[in-house]
Order: sequence, then structure tokens, then C-alpha cells
Amino acid sequence: MYLDPETGRTVVVAAGITHFGTMGCRRSADQPELLSEAVYGLPEYCRDRIPSARLLSNPGCYPTAANLAIRPLIEAGVVDRSAGIICDAKSGVSGAGRKPSLKTSFCEVTENFSAYSILNHRHVPEVLLTSGLEESEFSFTAQLIPIDRGILETIYFRAVGVSSADDLLAVYERRYAAEPFVRLYNRGHVPDLHAVAHTNFCDIGVAFDPKTGRTVVVSAIDNLVKGAAGQAVQNMNLMLGYAETEALL
Repeated sequence: MYLDPETGRTVVVAAGITHFGTMGCRRSADQPELLSEAVYGLPEYCRDRIPSARLLSNPGCYPTAANLAIRPLIEAGVVDRSAGIICDAKSGVSGAGRKPSLKTSFCEVTENFSAYSILNHRHVPEVLLTSGLEESEFSFTAQLIPIDRGILETIYFRAVGVSSADDLLAVYERRYAAEPFVRLYNRGHVPDLHAVAHTNFCDIGVAFDPKTGRTVVVSAIDNLVKGAAGQAVQNMNLMLGYAETEALL
């Protein structure tokens, strides 16, 4: 819980809050009756609605990495949607949730690599709603890797209306030029998890085959920061009128 001494407004960051204080920032979506007043908290796309929000839904970790990579491309019309988009998402153990289970125990995870929630992952609807994709256009598979934190998504699609990786990077540059927490990599380079660990950044890199239009976008975040607590702080800053980067840079 955070109390702003200047305004007296209270922000609660928790999994099950409803009416604590005058504002709330929450991750779960288990109370559908509150949807009419809730604001989705992906600042790069919902910033104008966040400052006046009383209840804010902090985005999931997988959707944050996916939507920041996919939505600019959909908006620019450079994706052959008839060919679909494949999102191959790999996460550290903390990205699979806090609830203890056999699948996330040390003996199951160490020296292992496994896919889970195939074709029915709970975060797919969140990606669709924000990216503008239809369910038939998007294939998503989450995979558990034996590290503690980090999400790296490798996104495959066929590009149209572009002739180089630089054209695709220009799409991202136009959209994210003023965004403090999205970093773009030069042509020929893609992010890894070490680059984003313990930060609120989403790093994006692009590879493109001009002969076939085949394109790979790599999007990386720390699921515990930009995918959870860091993004919550980013939203809290916007709600309370502080600099968006306060305590994050």
C-alpha cells in the first residue's frame, strides 16, 4: 500500500483488492463486475486513461512482451495476417506463477525444458484484445526454462509492404521514440535475458528475410519488473502525477 502525502490518495498493489483507498492497481481479473471501471495498465498504449483511473489492471508478463512487439506491426499493416503469427514464449520459473506445484519444483525444472498450457494459455485473450489479432491468427506456446526470472518471446510471421529489417525497425521507432522503457536493437541484433534482468525495459530486435518476407521479432522483459512490479510502479507514478520513470531508472 502506498499513501501519497500530497494528495492523500492511496494505491494498493495486490492480487485481490477491490475498494481499498481511492485507487487500486491489481493484477488478477477475478471480479468481472469491476470491469466497467477498470483501466488496462499498459502505459505505452493506455497512458491517457491511467492518471484518472480508480482501479487499474496491471498487464500480465507474457502479454506485455507480446503486445509491445506485435501491436505496432498490426497498426502499421505490415503483417500478412492470413499466414498468422506464432509466439514462442520462454519463461523462468517465476513467470509460471507463485503457486507451488510439482511442475515448478526444483527437481522437475532443473536441467529440463517443457511447454505448458498448450492451446489454452490464460494470457492469450489479453494478447488478442490489445494487439488487435483474431484468435485464428495467433498461435502461442509458453515454455518453462530452468532460470529464476525473465521472459523471451520469439515471434514469427510473414511481413508485407516492407523490403528490409530497417523498414520494420522504422515502424517501431515511430511508435516508441518517446517511450522510456522500450529499447530497440539495431538491425542484426536481438536481445537476451541478461540485457533486461532487474530492469523495467522491454527490448525488441528484428530479423528479416527479404526473399521470402519471413520475419522474426525477439521481445525480452524481466517478468518480475516490466512484467509485474515495475510496471505497477510505472502505473502508480502516472496515477499519482509523478515522473513515469520515478524509482525505475
